[in-house]
Amino acid sequence: MTPEIHAHALSSPEVSVLMLSTAGVAILHTLAGPDHYLPFIVMGRARRWSAARTVFWTTLCGLGHVGSSVLLALTGVLLGYGLERVQFIEEWRGNLAAWAMIAFGAVYLAWGLNRAARAVEHSHTHAHDTGSHAHVHSHDAAHAHPHGETEGFKLTPWVLFTIFIFGPCEPMIPLVMYPAAQHSWTDVWLVTGVFSLLTIGSMLVVVLLALKGISLLPTRKLERFNHAVAGGTILLAGCAIQFLGL
Repeated sequence: MTPEIHAHALSSPEVSVLMLSTAGVAILHTLAGPDHYLPFIVMGRARRWSAARTVFWTTLCGLGHVGSSVLLALTGVLLGYGLERVQFIEEWRGNLAAWAMIAFGAVYLAWGLNRAARAVEHSHTHAHDTGSHAHVHSHDAAHAHPHGETEGFKLTPWVLFTIFIFGPCEPMIPLVMYPAAQHSWTDVWLVTGVFSLLTIGSMLVVVLLALKGISLLPTRKLERFNHAVAGGTILLAGCAIQFLGL
């Protein structure tokens, strides 16, 4: 027979400390990690996402980011893994996610630079019996969508979502494993809910405020570089995670 798992509630002081720790860690972890918001700021800008679309992808990626770490922490508890072993797995996932973000950013940067080069306007002169005239155009004009998401790299948001699933949420691991190890499942879900809500909420606040601020700047002449800037920013964010430990 398998042993029964009983639910035990933590004491009120323990729960209060746990919730305060969860709230503080969630907000600080999010704000200190540029990978939590920079990709959505630059992607939303480059791909002309609406506010609703930006909220959707930011929230979805945030859920994948937090959810995968919760699943790992609970699996570790159920399999009897110690905190160090679970954190080792998280570190391995972190390296994988960082290199994936670096590779994705590099490819997107190259594509963005090529798109920007094709968007350079130039003129052609045409001779006729009655004279000649010149017209200005760019080779990228046929693909422009001023009122919606631009073409190319349509799977980009899903690539970003996949990277976020592999992206670790290390500070959450001990917060979840502590009550889980004591089979206090109510507190496990409480920690998970608070951490998820504050992490995703912080991501959305930063992303939406940044996009609103950028929209007020005179950047029209630089719009053809939006995709290149997005790729370069994601590349730098990946490098910051991998080499600076952010």
